[in-house]
Amino acid sequence: MEGLNGRRIEIMDTTLRDGEQTSGVSFLPSEKLQIAKLLLEELKVDRIEVASARVSDGELEGVQKITSWAAQKGYLDRVEVLGFVDTPVSVNWIMEAGAKVLNLLTKGSLNHLVHQLKKTPEQHFEEIAYSISYADKNDISVNVYLEDWSNGMRNSPEYTLNLIEFLTKQPVKRIMLPDTLGLLSPDEVRDFFDLIVGKFPETHFDFHAHNDYDLSVANVMEGILHGASGIHTTVNGLGERAGNAPLESVIAVIKDFTDFEIGVQEQKIFRVSKLVEQFSGQHIPANKPVVGENVFTQTAGIHADGDNKKNLYFNDLLPERFGRQRKYALGKTSGKANILKNLEELGISLEKEELTRVTQRIIELGDKKERVTTEDLPYIISDVLQNNSISKNISIEGYHMTHSKGLKPSVQLRLNVYGKSYDATATGDGQYDSFMKAVKKIYKSLKKELPKLIDYHVSIPPGGKTDAFVETVITWDYGKIFKTKGLDPDQTVAAMMATEKMLNIVESFNTNPEKESANYGNEYRAVAG
Repeated sequence: MEGLNGRRIEIMDTTLRDGEQTSGVSFLPSEKLQIAKLLLEELKVDRIEVASARVSDGELEGVQKITSWAAQKGYLDRVEVLGFVDTPVSVNWIMEAGAKVLNLLTKGSLNHLVHQLKKTPEQHFEEIAYSISYADKNDISVNVYLEDWSNGMRNSPEYTLNLIEFLTKQPVKRIMLPDTLGLLSPDEVRDFFDLIVGKFPETHFDFHAHNDYDLSVANVMEGILHGASGIHTTVNGLGERAGNAPLESVIAVIKDFTDFEIGVQEQKIFRVSKLVEQFSGQHIPANKPVVGENVFTQTAGIHADGDNKKNLYFNDLLPERFGRQRKYALGKTSGKANILKNLEELGISLEKEELTRVTQRIIELGDKKERVTTEDLPYIISDVLQNNSISKNISIEGYHMTHSKGLKPSVQLRLNVYGKSYDATATGDGQYDSFMKAVKKIYKSLKKELPKLIDYHVSIPPGGKTDAFVETVITWDYGKIFKTKGLDPDQTVAAMMATEKMLNIVESFNTNPEKESANYGNEYRAVAG
């Protein structure tokens, strides 16, 4: 439709009402207040729908907290409550809650009217008029929902259009058209809005989309292009079944694909999204547009290389718009460009040869299907640099570990010492203890001494999860105190790697005690620092 560009689109967010219908989601009154504050003051959405009337005492308390705050801020006309054609019950509840706006739920399809209410259109219209009049007399402004409007337009358009015409003659501010079951296609949204806006050009219509076919954002796009004046959203797309149109995606689409004006501050979206995620307990999928963990993360090295050269893999969805930062993931498809991007972020500079070794180590770890993060990078660099500083005359060739309930852990170990393999089997109080007893057996046969283990420390890089890397730092006493570290997704293997380094360092002490001790101490301090 021509002549629509430049219009201002209202955003009404219903996270606190329709979003709370998500299975398992129930916000505390204090949580509702915090979300309401962020939506109106930080994000600056135009309106919020915060509850359904008559639900519970907790719901009443939540609305009272919000309306008390909103009244002080001058936002009361932007706080809305769903109510029913049950005069005077819903209106009285809303007045007790301190709200000033009723979103009246009416039947938008003949099927709902006949089979749920078992009433005629005339009866329903009369009761609607009475509810609107009662609200108006009590200084409550009214918007009207047409529940099941989409099915109404499909199957009983005469009834639905008659209801809209009737409402245009009532003291109603907005008529709100929900795709209650999320069943419309974009073509249907376009056709229905063209018809309705063409018949009632002076009426403010809101569109309320659901996402059952994953078409909510596409349907919103068609709705605003064909005359909708307002859009209903929820943060993170919360809502029953497949949820509602997600606020974050709707805002991005309106800003990037239309000339319409909106008042939402998109740089605040991520902050609000994360808080709603925390309060709702509904985890945001990693690949969810705009707010997902991975959506501004480049994994392929070629992408990072292109971004280094001329932002070749950027689109208009720049992370800074939404209060985020672009990241370059580390894994088996990482190239040096990815590593460089992450090193820049950490303020670390490596020599060319060191960068090659770090890249290779990350690829090895990625092949284990472990997720490598920026937080892991200092640990990996430290591990690689320490490996480079140590001559590797002794290595673990192979091992087999068992750990069973009621039985002692055991280890079969093969150790390579200066090119010759030695095998040993041992049991112990734990897998690492078993490993060390096997090493001691081999060293006893070689008449070699081992240092005393005096400290054993395990840590996980910040932000690590259950699939994180484990860094084991072991402190040894061999007449002098020194430390070795190992890095691996498996804690025992990390400790074994640290021990392998120890064996080589001890060997170097024995070969050239003064020189090697000094060299190793310097190398280790540089790595640790």
